[in-house]
Amino acid sequence: MDNQQDKKIRNFRLSLVDATSHERLWSLRFSRSTFIVSLITAVVIVVVGLFCLIAYTPIRTFIPGYPDARSRRQAVQNSLRIDSLETRILQWELYSENLRRVISGQAPIRMDSLILANEASRSVVDSVYLSYRDSLLRADVTSREQFNVSGTRRTLPIEALSFFPPVKGVVSRGFDLSVHPWTDITAPSGTPVMAVLDGTVVYTGWDAENGYTLAIQHKGEILSIYKNNQKVLRQSGDVVKGGTPVGMVASSSSLTAGDHLHFELWYDGKPVDPAQYISF
Repeated sequence: MDNQQDKKIRNFRLSLVDATSHERLWSLRFSRSTFIVSLITAVVIVVVGLFCLIAYTPIRTFIPGYPDARSRRQAVQNSLRIDSLETRILQWELYSENLRRVISGQAPIRMDSLILANEASRSVVDSVYLSYRDSLLRADVTSREQFNVSGTRRTLPIEALSFFPPVKGVVSRGFDLSVHPWTDITAPSGTPVMAVLDGTVVYTGWDAENGYTLAIQHKGEILSIYKNNQKVLRQSGDVVKGGTPVGMVASSSSLTAGDHLHFELWYDGKPVDPAQYISF
């Protein structure tokens, strides 16, 4: 008798009855465990639905603090403006210093000398440590060369090289092997263009479509090409170091691309995507 009362208490029935005729129109029987499982399932579905609605629809832009497309675009523009202002400040500082030197009868400072001086100051600070690491590296290379029976010098693959970015900016149009086998990097006019690796300048020229063009041959069958320069700072046959300026970005009359550097990277005679190896 007690077991029957427990079953009656644990089972529930939800019915829809006509108030006039007292006819049962709809009935649902469920237990306590079924009710709890159904409630949990409903809550999970509601939570997942709300998450998907917020994460994959424009509703997420109404969340306080979440950046929308306009905010991100404004952030990119502000970054370009800051970079342009830093470049202008550097140019004015260099101009004022050169003006002071010319007035005092001294030789003016070149951009290359500033970069080399900066590199020299960093090397002096860590000269002892670098010399120690260099000695270890030389010993390791010497030990490896003892087993090189072929007698040929090994070259590192392109994946193992450390590239310098030609300019710091935003990629306005990426690499597409079929229709756009190069990369356009947005940068303010006058921004120094850097060599991505050590190499030798094999071509400099000018045409109306691409402005000044410069090509550098690097080791390991790597070729880098820099177009849309307002001037080049190196000539054919010059040996350049990676990270040193070789040109300056020109102002562009194109409304779609704007001021940018046309950059190409070739490996083993084929164009490759620079974004896979260089962080712009």
